Amino acid sequence: MDWTLAIKRNREALSRILAALIALVGLPEHEPAGGQQTLPRHLHAQALRILRAAESAIRRLVVIAAREAQPRPAGARPDFAALRNRNEPAGANARIPAFPLLDPLKRYSFEPPRPASKFMPRICVVGITEPAPIPEKPVASPDDAVDATGLYRRLLSSRRALANLPREARRLARWYRRNRLKLIQSQGRGRASPLRMGRPPGGRKRSIHLVDDTLRECQALALDALDPPNTS
Repeated sequence: MDWTLAIKRNREALSRILAALIALVGLPEHEPAGGQQTLPRHLHAQALRILRAAESAIRRLVVIAAREAQPRPAGARPDFAALRNRNEPAGANARIPAFPLLDPLKRYSFEPPRPASKFMPRICVVGITEPAPIPEKPVASPDDAVDATGLYRRLLSSRRALANLPREARRLARWYRRNRLKLIQSQGRGRASPLRMGRPPGGRKRSIHLVDDTLRECQALALDALDPPNTS
């Protein structure tokens, strides 16, 4: 398996997907001070569906790149504060969060869902007070303005991680080293892999976007990198 070629091919595909997504939402280069970024609800939901799958694909590229990555010694680590935004345009938002290297775990609940109440108490004193009017349930419209600050930061974080895969691979290598000690101390109770079992976050059974095919390929490559098949 030519891992370098596989990383390069999927990295270029994800770069095109992120560039199209950034153009779709109109990501500004400079965040206005004190301003709130908003998008229509339908556009925000569409961008979030694509971004969630793209993040999972980038995370799997980091897993592949971390196969041979070695964390730097403590004294040899560079000044990350000075290099944090070297790939971002001048004046860009400096509060970009670190790219999450671990898949969010699935939440299981065996409790039956609590039914929502359809009524509300209307207490009044006859002849003195009138019952309070029943408030109308707000109806969400596809054109409602939704806060997109978190979406923009996730887009910038994904773009920065994709442009610095070796650095993210070293971060994951450090997590492997710390997590190995935690598993030994807790007698194997804890998280052993950065990828969750089953379908990756944002994955779909049927492909409706180019990111779905890219994520499916990255998932297969990452599983081979974590547990290579026995060819003996």
